[in-house]
Amino acid sequence: MVASIVTYAFDGARARRVDVQVQITEVGVNPYFAIVGLTDKAVGESRERVRSAFAAIGLALPAKRVVVNLSPADLPKEGSHYDAPIALAILTQMGVLPSDSLDGLACMGELALDGSWLPVAGALPAAIAANSEDLTFICPESSAGEAAWSGGKVIGTKSLMAFINHIRGQNVIAPAKAGELLEDNFALDLRDVRGQEQAKRALEVAAAGGHNLLMVGPPGAGKSMLAQRLPGLLPPLNANELLEVSMIHSVAGNLAKGSLSRTRPFRSPHHSASMAALTGGGNRAKPGEVSLAHHGVLFLDELPEFGVQALDALRQPIETGEVMVARANRHVTYPARFQLVAAMNPCRCGAPQGRTCGKAPKCMAQYQSRISGPMLDRIDIQIDIPAVTVSDLSLPAPQEGTKEVAARVARAREIQFERYKEEGVNPALNVVISGNLLEKYATPDANGAALLTKAAEAMRLSARAYHRTLKVARTIADLDGDDNVKRVHIAEALAYRRNDPLEMQGQNIANPNFANKFM
Repeated sequence: MVASIVTYAFDGARARRVDVQVQITEVGVNPYFAIVGLTDKAVGESRERVRSAFAAIGLALPAKRVVVNLSPADLPKEGSHYDAPIALAILTQMGVLPSDSLDGLACMGELALDGSWLPVAGALPAAIAANSEDLTFICPESSAGEAAWSGGKVIGTKSLMAFINHIRGQNVIAPAKAGELLEDNFALDLRDVRGQEQAKRALEVAAAGGHNLLMVGPPGAGKSMLAQRLPGLLPPLNANELLEVSMIHSVAGNLAKGSLSRTRPFRSPHHSASMAALTGGGNRAKPGEVSLAHHGVLFLDELPEFGVQALDALRQPIETGEVMVARANRHVTYPARFQLVAAMNPCRCGAPQGRTCGKAPKCMAQYQSRISGPMLDRIDIQIDIPAVTVSDLSLPAPQEGTKEVAARVARAREIQFERYKEEGVNPALNVVISGNLLEKYATPDANGAALLTKAAEAMRLSARAYHRTLKVARTIADLDGDDNVKRVHIAEALAYRRNDPLEMQGQNIANPNFANKFM
């Protein structure tokens, strides 16, 4: 006879069913306990955790041949969450639990040596998979609030003994309730930023269309302050986005106390982060920063200080909205639809505007050349930010703050949603449209087209940069409530593209002559 219970392995943020099968038979001389099914070291160590947990509740493994098979056998099994289903299947084979007690159940959890159940990563996607199969999901009590968001029946237990008593009807555990849903509580306000009106406008455009943004300016100009206030301009996560984001953070083990938040993620890795840290990887192919920033913001401060390979690895997820982590025995794909915001000094010395370092202009050229042309091509909005003056700091707080700008961003996004809802665009933002949709909705009027043609030749824009300029212009038109892309929208979009770092430094929307030189 074989006892069986369902658990789950993880393929990216998706849970895949695994049947834990246990068989106990007579053995000739020595007892034998084997776990088979393409397992890693953590799964193999389940033997000792299960043995100690049994001892803690006054049981001993039978002195027989115990074989645990994790099926399908060719699917890699990683992690400690197989402890609990292995223990429950063995208890059924031993007769401690009724033979039919595991029917209709799915289970995951790590066992402590005293028999208590420890929290595990991935409870939410596993519970969603269990609910899709109409199975009751059993997990540690500390993971139950997160799992209950699946909408299915979830039982959270503190220990192995507590679950045995639940099955026997001696101390029935009530179904778990979903954790708290935290509303958007981003407290940073644009009113805190003095001056930098042009940069604030660029931030508004980036938020409205989901565009990538690069800010170049001296230390202390407010680049990080502006980036940190971008999530406050973005609308809260909708239901589908909330589920996608929460599943990724669940697999990464980042959901605290089962609470989900509608605030968009904001990730700011240090420039020493490796390519694997950014894109995902490691022994268990965990999600990286680009996936943890899914439907949110990835902020890279001092962009040229990141490794060249790490930066170039971002090019594919920026284009496709997903990242593939390749391993010898499998490929894992994670969602990675993030908004890139980057900041950098003009040169490594970080000399304030109006001053030059002793190595100028060579220092600037060498420093900025660490970012590849193809990477810069994928950044829609590139602006120079001047140093903040004393007179800027003495100004009163601006009348417009995050609340007012966020309202305009929300209106522009609603326009985009209505425009693209029948077109199958996901997310319904200007930043993702291409091909026929770009031609249909972002083609400028005659004056705008003439300006764009002249500017593209003078600035030597690539085809990608040309199309991204059109997308930014479409967003600016949406902010203005205009159905058509006009010359003024093209002019502003062109002002957001830096060309040669030495020739174009300081050319931004603040300079009214920028667009005039192409007219």
